[in-house]
Amino acid sequence: MKPEGSETIRLPELSSAPLLVAMGIEKTFERTRALAGAELDIFPGEVLGLLGANGAGKSTLSKVISGHLTRDAGSVILRDRPLNLRSARDGIQHGVAMVMQETSLAPDLSVLENIFLAELGSPGFLSYGRLKRKAEEILDRLGQKETLPLSREVRLLSAAQRQLVEIAKALALNSTLIIFDEPTASLSPPEVERLFQVMTTLKLSGHTLVFVSHRLEEVFAITDRVTVMREGRTVAKSVPTASLKQAELIRLMVGQEMKSLSPNRSNGAAPLFSRPPLLEVKNLASAPAVRDVSFKVHPGEILGLGGLVGAGRSETVEAVFGLRPRQRGELFLEGKLFAPKRAADAIRAGIGFVAEDRRIQGIVPDFSVRENLLLGHLAASRKFGLRYSERRTKLEALLQQLGLPEKRLDTSLLNFSGGMQQKIVTARWLLLEPSVLILDEPTKGVDIGTRASIYEMLRQVAARGAAVVVISSDFEELLHICERIVVISDGVSIADVPSAMLNEEKLTLFAAPRTSMEQNSAFLRDIARDLGGAAFWTLIDQDRLFCLYTAISNDQADPGFRTAETPNISDTRIPAALNTKTNEFVVEPENQLATLLLSVRSSRGHDMGWIGVTLPAQAPRPQASEVQNRIETLVSRLTKPH
Repeated sequence: MKPEGSETIRLPELSSAPLLVAMGIEKTFERTRALAGAELDIFPGEVLGLLGANGAGKSTLSKVISGHLTRDAGSVILRDRPLNLRSARDGIQHGVAMVMQETSLAPDLSVLENIFLAELGSPGFLSYGRLKRKAEEILDRLGQKETLPLSREVRLLSAAQRQLVEIAKALALNSTLIIFDEPTASLSPPEVERLFQVMTTLKLSGHTLVFVSHRLEEVFAITDRVTVMREGRTVAKSVPTASLKQAELIRLMVGQEMKSLSPNRSNGAAPLFSRPPLLEVKNLASAPAVRDVSFKVHPGEILGLGGLVGAGRSETVEAVFGLRPRQRGELFLEGKLFAPKRAADAIRAGIGFVAEDRRIQGIVPDFSVRENLLLGHLAASRKFGLRYSERRTKLEALLQQLGLPEKRLDTSLLNFSGGMQQKIVTARWLLLEPSVLILDEPTKGVDIGTRASIYEMLRQVAARGAAVVVISSDFEELLHICERIVVISDGVSIADVPSAMLNEEKLTLFAAPRTSMEQNSAFLRDIARDLGGAAFWTLIDQDRLFCLYTAISNDQADPGFRTAETPNISDTRIPAALNTKTNEFVVEPENQLATLLLSVRSSRGHDMGWIGVTLPAQAPRPQASEVQNRIETLVSRLTKPH
């Protein structure tokens, strides 16, 4: 994944003088030493990658540089002058802003007010009209103008949407140095690509960026150089990204070789799809985000829910877990009707749920590790007292799996890295051995080693016969760990496809919001009506077809497939045309249907499939060039860069 136009962009000449230099930075929290002599050089006009495993000190160093934390020792020099920030506002005044991993928004204020939170506290008159126009421009650059209403209160947004507001807030400050701390953790590939386009534009317009990420493919795509931290120290500083290979970068981060993260599903028990599903969701509606979602998951299966930010995936599983009211639809657990009114009902029925936002929904920060691990046990138990001893044997085994000494059980959870917090939240449900385990963004903001540990946990859960449902904005992750993927778009489940039949491009096109495709769909309906036939947009992969949209105005021109279906080409009514893929009308020998196909490619050359027109036998046939010109009008609109 590379930012648009990156093939032709030359990196700016890096100045010999750094914009910012951090030397010997130390920071201690109680008994935890977060930074132990960290160093950092940031050169103007570059994107610097700041990498390291969970707990390496990346976020702490970023907060020191931006003024969110004061350092215990060391020095920071900005433009050859000492920088001693007392607060984040002080950092903003010096042109340094940070996009936080854990969002720091005001929940009761609107999206607009949060974007310009820094200005709201400034003296003088504020023009809301000016702020609104500027906010709309920023959200349009992020591709979120339609999905993030400026008047909506932030507390009503999903975690991924809050992250986008945090990014918009930083862009509104127009800072010289912007630090992005895991900005893509909740974003899917199209949204990451759009963010990278914005970052590239910022870089070319003179901004300097620091990009903190655990996704190595993103680091290689967007950064000019990288600095790597381990255990609070800098182990590699300002290394040109192009000079590194992924294996070298992993060694620098974790100090050892890592095995492939792709789970070998054949090691576990094969999913018994012949058996009834453990969980079945039928026509679920939970206003406003969920309109009509259906899926089922079997014993031993890992099912993925794919889609973009705002598609309704998180809201769907929250309704299944009893956290949201349901207006319509039925839930079946082990074949029996299931209607949870609260989360405790779901827990006692054998369902576990790892929520997306661990800070708000997953942990109690003032509790110890032990208390956080056993929260699910308390909800599942109907007996008097804590009864922690009932889980002791299982707890000891989990601690060993987590690599956590028992002596740290009574330590505050806030003393642990985000990756360890995520493993503890996941382990909480493993302690209960649920029959269904639902995980929303289970590897959000965790390093490559922690991700491997979480994947191993999921494999073990599925191997013992539980059903696992995973939501992830990382499409590559879904394709690696899931047997099937149900795609949700605009609150509707629109496809259920074996992951072996998909790749990231196909999944991205399936996940495109139906509302954003309405203009294009209307175009296809107009062609089908005007020509008295059928029009469709499809992907073709060897002998299989993936239909994104079909419009049929004449049943005699039915091509033999519908929207979201994935038939074999031989099972359609137009196999000759689909196999030939020529830019002339191809007539089927059996039914005399005439079909014209036109290839669709994005402005960056990505294959977006085929748009086709099918006409009935004996129907008057226009010139192929006339139809092509009309379709190319749509193609140019589809692929026009934002």
